[in-house]
Amino acid sequence: MGSIRKRGFKFQAQVRREGAKPISKTFTLKKDAEVWVRCIEARIDVGEVNVTAPKTLTLRDLLVRYSTEITPEKKGRNQEQRRINRLLRDQISDCRLSQLSSTVMAEFRDRRVHDGIRAAQIDLILIRHCIKLARLEWGVNMLTNPVEGIRIPNGIIRRDRRLKEGEYELLQDAADQCRNPYIWNCIDFAIETGMRRSEILSILWVNVDLDTRIVVLPDTKNGSKREIPLTTKATQILHRLPRDEDRAFATTDYTIRHGWDRLAKRAGIIGLRFHDLRHEAVSRFFEMGLSVPEVAAISGHKDYRMLASYTHVNAKNLAQKINSQFHT
Repeated sequence: MGSIRKRGFKFQAQVRREGAKPISKTFTLKKDAEVWVRCIEARIDVGEVNVTAPKTLTLRDLLVRYSTEITPEKKGRNQEQRRINRLLRDQISDCRLSQLSSTVMAEFRDRRVHDGIRAAQIDLILIRHCIKLARLEWGVNMLTNPVEGIRIPNGIIRRDRRLKEGEYELLQDAADQCRNPYIWNCIDFAIETGMRRSEILSILWVNVDLDTRIVVLPDTKNGSKREIPLTTKATQILHRLPRDEDRAFATTDYTIRHGWDRLAKRAGIIGLRFHDLRHEAVSRFFEMGLSVPEVAAISGHKDYRMLASYTHVNAKNLAQKINSQFHT
């Protein structure tokens, strides 16, 4: 609450909040002091001023603790750690919590959105959760969560990138120069199965049945077990892999990520990401005539609506299918 006291010929305005050091300012005119109190209280209420955060604590301190205590327990820990590392390189991480207002977060959002709406969404949600934990469990006295006071971009940019004609062959030719055989096999397997890179790298031989052509993923991104049927080509890929390790694809995420970047560059392919191979596979499943529930069972989508962002059916392939089925 705010208070105004007359001290000599001046007026001292003060705003107090429980557990926080008071904010004060001296004015010559009482009406100026009253306006200042109302302004500070309003800014505190909307999160523009944090009066309780320790002056020396920064967002970096919270992110480092989050990456140590929370991130390692997540399935997508490697990806999240890369996001946190990127945030730690950003100037926002050096902002003191006492200065981390909604205005500051909005400025960060507007700057980050230039790198993509999805990137801005992920960063803001991560920071919001980090601050929420700090307030609820780590004893950090912040009156408000400044991220909750701003608009998080909700636009979704749906990628429709698929393999263009001839690109598969270009990648295959480029792979002939690659020393690590797992890189091309992982790429080829992703196209055939629609599996995520992390899922492919987690496949254990004990969960592979080449007779029934089934791969079992005991623990997936959405937390449930998934059985993935294999095409003839996917089965052939697994047949040619060595079995001297527990994992079928005995390499690292780093190797595949950087191997893919080098391979695409060598092939002269622009704008194609490894994750686009999942789009390619899902779209092919629909082109084969599989139903939505069947494709969802393979891809692991619990919400059928999410398949829309992964499905970009090729008009040329559809035309061939229509003509083959409805014309003699």
